Amino acid sequence: IRTISLRRRLIIDLMRASMDVPFITLSRTLDIKRLAEARASLENAPGWAAIFTKAFSLVAKEDPVLRTLYIGRPWPHFYELPRSVGMVAIARTEAGEDCVLMQKVAAPDELPLDKIDAEIRYAKTAPVEDVPAFRKSLRASGLPWPLNRLIWTLGLHIGRQRANYFGSFGITSVSAIGAGQLHALSPGPFILTYGVLHPDKTIDVLLRWDHRVTDAALIAAALERLQTVLNTTIAAELTRSQPLPEAKAALAVAT
Repeated sequence: IRTISLRRRLIIDLMRASMDVPFITLSRTLDIKRLAEARASLENAPGWAAIFTKAFSLVAKEDPVLRTLYIGRPWPHFYELPRSVGMVAIARTEAGEDCVLMQKVAAPDELPLDKIDAEIRYAKTAPVEDVPAFRKSLRASGLPWPLNRLIWTLGLHIGRQRANYFGSFGITSVSAIGAGQLHALSPGPFILTYGVLHPDKTIDVLLRWDHRVTDAALIAAALERLQTVLNTTIAAELTRSQPLPEAKAALAVAT
């Protein structure tokens, strides 16, 4: 018999909250040649998690359905968020135990990529208690049973609080340790996972969504739009972030 750690209790709580979500999955192979070339030209390129977090948020900015939550209590209704809130899965090892914690990124479409990337990297290395999103979720899972269920129930069924605790979309991947499709669960409504970059500059993307919120046609269109955003807006931001050559930089200062 072994005691369940607080970190595993959090995952157990998340899985309990995800059990009744009717997820459907659509996968696509995206051609991201322009983005891949722009990213390869940088010495300190932002990670793929930051890139997909911002890109999906930009797509959701144009389509409010991708910022919509299904709330089941006290009566079934939809709650449309004014902005996206991303939850990025962070793999860590704490006290000799592998675990996954969720880093919150509010309004990623309004943040520069380097800022998003810094928040994600901080969550990978900072003490757990120093990351507000980690601290909040672990505190909720550490409460005694009646309070634990009450906090989770309120978090799941109050629209704005639902976004604060669980976000409007999740980003997760196992690409750092090899290829493979990950069919993740969450309280919803959207979870995006991505694979490794192929030699032909394509990448496999899988999007899971709460079927109560929308249908496959909209998701297919969203993935097409995601490919476009990656190759235009995101690639352009990476290109602008490249340092000027020394000669050009000196000329710019002189003028």
